[in-house]
Amino acid sequence: MANQVRLGIIGVGGMGSYHANYLQAGKVARCSLAAVCDIDPKRLEPFPDLPRFSDSRELIRSGKVDAVLIATPHYFHTTIGIDALEQGLHVLVEKPISVHKADCERLIAAHRKRKQIFAAMFNQRTVAAYVKLKSMLDAGELGEIFRVNWIVTDWFRTEAYYASGGWRATWSGEGGGVLLNQCPHNLDLLTWLCGMPTRVHGFCGLAVRHSIEVEDRVTAYLEFRNGATGVFVTTTCEAPGTNRLEIAGERGRIVIENNRFSFVRNEIPMTEFSRTAKGGFECPPVWNIEIPAPCSGPQHPAITQNFVDAILDDVPLIAPAAEGIRSVELANAMLLSTLLNRAIDIPLDAAVFEGELKKLIANSKFRKDAVKERNEGMGASFKNV
Repeated sequence: MANQVRLGIIGVGGMGSYHANYLQAGKVARCSLAAVCDIDPKRLEPFPDLPRFSDSRELIRSGKVDAVLIATPHYFHTTIGIDALEQGLHVLVEKPISVHKADCERLIAAHRKRKQIFAAMFNQRTVAAYVKLKSMLDAGELGEIFRVNWIVTDWFRTEAYYASGGWRATWSGEGGGVLLNQCPHNLDLLTWLCGMPTRVHGFCGLAVRHSIEVEDRVTAYLEFRNGATGVFVTTTCEAPGTNRLEIAGERGRIVIENNRFSFVRNEIPMTEFSRTAKGGFECPPVWNIEIPAPCSGPQHPAITQNFVDAILDDVPLIAPAAEGIRSVELANAMLLSTLLNRAIDIPLDAAVFEGELKKLIANSKFRKDAVKERNEGMGASFKNV
């Protein structure tokens, strides 16, 4: 292969056009935007000098691209992704990689060739604070984790946002709400940092503050294999919102909030101190540490650059698509727990959730009063810490 990746974008709505803009601006080395595809002819108009397609199958088989970036509504991530992989293309898929676990498994199963690069757009894995936290946890700086709490309620969305597409916030078009659209990033980071929980009890509010039919408010209780617990809170109907990640372990507590990364470190591990202290009300002495984390660069171009480098240089992927099943499974478990009104064990029974989702689609009577396309840049929607 030449030292250049010809990339086609399938779906050039809000997110796809954002990717196209930074590619055309030369923000990703050794990568050229070679073709675009969308079922809406108006979305193709900004690309008069590129091959344009209305059918993803034609672009995939055109011979004009080495790889595709899939930025369509969620259900099509699976079908288009499988087609592209089976045709031998490298694939970068937007989050979530699929709507539900069973479709994730079908998509991942289509990736059979080691040399074929299959990545996910989990751009928040490039945020400096989370990269630093991951390295600290992997090195055992916090010791065994006992508790994780994440309040991430700064994903506020207006009625205009939900009215911007007929597919948005519907069971048949999007497959979910905040868990499937905004929070795949946070759920991915949670599992990347702390591993998968073994049991989930979710409390999802459907259409709490918006004219939609899916979840826009979620609180979930998590249990992990080592006995650690967690609470995850998110919504699109709270302003001002909060983004506070707190992890407590043997050696102290880490908090990331408001662009600050603090580590209250126990001089003596907590359990050791408890067993050896003479007084009943003593606490371990601590160090109060502010962890410097360098400013993060552009997140999405960084993932796309890593994808290109993996194709050309065989570098490790920051976000392998196969890992994308974890955030989907966790989101599915939270919703299934709500629907069945009980805790859900993980691994999740994929067929059970798929069946419940099909019931929601079949029984839906929701209709949007008006759909109005918005011509807004996507930059304001991106969150760091």
